Amino acid sequence: MQTSQEHHSSSSLHGLYHQPLQEIDPYCVQHFQIIENNVCPDTGSQGTTVSFQPYPEQPQFFTLDSSPATVGYIDYNSPSATSFLSNRSPFSPQVSQSCLSDQHHSPDNTYGSPASGSSVADNGNEFKHKLREIEISLLGSESGIVDSCHYCPNSGIHKATFVSGCDWNQLVQMDPSLDLRKGLIYCADAIARDELTTAVDWMELLGKQVSVSGEPIQRLGAYMLEGLRARLERSGSSIYKALKCVEPTSSVEPTSSELKSYMTILYQICPYWQFAYKSSNAVIEEVMANEPRIHIIDFQIAQGTQWEHLIHSLACRPGGPPLVRITGVDDSQSFHARGGGLDIVKQRLTKYAESCRVPFEFHNAAMSGCEVVRENLNVQPGEALAVNFPYVLHHMPDESVSTQNHRDRLLRLVKSLSPKVVTIVEQESNTNTSPFFTRFLETLDYYTAMFESIDVARPRNDKQRISAEQHCVARDIVNMIACENAERVERHELLGKWIRRLSMAGFTRYPLSTSVTNIVNNLLKQQFHENYRLEKRDGALYLSWLERNMATSSAWRC
Repeated sequence: MQTSQEHHSSSSLHGLYHQPLQEIDPYCVQHFQIIENNVCPDTGSQGTTVSFQPYPEQPQFFTLDSSPATVGYIDYNSPSATSFLSNRSPFSPQVSQSCLSDQHHSPDNTYGSPASGSSVADNGNEFKHKLREIEISLLGSESGIVDSCHYCPNSGIHKATFVSGCDWNQLVQMDPSLDLRKGLIYCADAIARDELTTAVDWMELLGKQVSVSGEPIQRLGAYMLEGLRARLERSGSSIYKALKCVEPTSSVEPTSSELKSYMTILYQICPYWQFAYKSSNAVIEEVMANEPRIHIIDFQIAQGTQWEHLIHSLACRPGGPPLVRITGVDDSQSFHARGGGLDIVKQRLTKYAESCRVPFEFHNAAMSGCEVVRENLNVQPGEALAVNFPYVLHHMPDESVSTQNHRDRLLRLVKSLSPKVVTIVEQESNTNTSPFFTRFLETLDYYTAMFESIDVARPRNDKQRISAEQHCVARDIVNMIACENAERVERHELLGKWIRRLSMAGFTRYPLSTSVTNIVNNLLKQQFHENYRLEKRDGALYLSWLERNMATSSAWRC
């Protein structure tokens, strides 16, 4: 679920990005001073607090999703800052500027809360109480750790003395309900509040609890924690390129054959891609049942594997197979995994079609989906057109990222081609315009289910599984947590939002037949764990792991 420099495309199950590293913009780095043993005037409690000096010319603004946003400069003479920044990962020698974006001009970056100060105490406390209510609803009200994280009622300074000097066992004694999941949430909350010292304390503790060969939450925790580190270090983009976790594998980017093998492993042990291929192929074959000339535009051609199955099926059509022409849109991820350009896909599919005696043509469109215009697609009169979007539309930046709004532009372009059917498969997750902390919770919930689903298929110490998770899943997680604005390319939306976008572009839903549902059901029953579930709802197919919706497949027509 890769693309050009500005608009990246990668499968959510295979995210390698090749982004240039940029210099950090010092304007956006925050200034802090560590004040040791500061006494809260009303409570008399002691602990470490963080005070910030706001940049004098920056306006302050408030939303329901943010506490006051102020910007300043880091005081590198601070002992805490020096020790933390000196531990920068060798895999991220530089820092990406656009991951540290101007909070005042980003339409989806509303999390930017500084440490509280007396000038914003009332507004800050109001927000913190709202966030506390959210925490209670998510985590329960019996959290001793959250309660020990209290506020001085007059000064508005947030106190957090419960982490410093404590080990994990001591924290569990304070809060018996504490687990790794909660710890990750507390750490993300500290970052959302710009409480640097608390966040670093949590990271030190959490780093001893995660493991890439452990339970699903330990493995996911390793990558979530790396995303949080990257966010603090303002290096999300560079770590997205070369991920280094607490214990793992190698800093060396995998070779083409290695990456292809990792992607193949995930394809075999998880149904997410086969769900996309099977459901889309079944719809396309059904719609094109009587068409003599079929043109398929695939905006995520990858290895071309999907179309071998369709070609084989069309070869058995009564009366003979149709002419099949495929236009493949390329991306840098697929280029790397293939070890070359789209000519490799052309040769592979041409040879396969010849073996099936199906007339076949292939057209290259080696570019990002964001760059595609009508002339690149080589649509010809007299052919029935199908357009395929497998886990790719969420990489198109929308109106919250760019005034160009390639997400909706591309849908309007496809509508102008008058296709007989458009097939769309997307992750059922809501991370597009969510502020940081909300997005973190959604990412944690979604990928907990994904890692649990992977866990049942391979042993926990399986090196191939570890490598597949690191090189094909972890980068997407880091990108969602660490990056903002144009560099955050993982921007999922729920089916309801896709329905609105497609309806506004002029499409109507194509009803999925019982035959399509049965084909996917048979796939799940024959090859995958019983915890995978399929439901037909809202005119679409929902693939779930237990109660968590993971992906949807829908079809559309003009």
